[in-house]
Amino acid sequence: MKLKVIVHEAAEGGYWAEVPAIPGCATQGETFEELLANIYEAVEGGLSIDVVVPESDDPARVLEIAV
Repeated sequence: MKLKVIVHEAAEGGYWAEVPAIPGCATQGETFEELLANIYEAVEGGLSIDVVVPESDDPARVLEIAV
């Protein structure tokens, strides 16, 4: 899976980044290398959230997939 990451230089020094495809997924780092490590962790956390499947009398199938 490929995701676009927008990297910004912080006014106070360092960097911060956001992943538009994952709402609320953002992180920061003092160095670019630290930012990269943090963005991988933030994406992993953003994709590993629990999703509550709504209960219904509808006979539709519910699937769980891994990406």
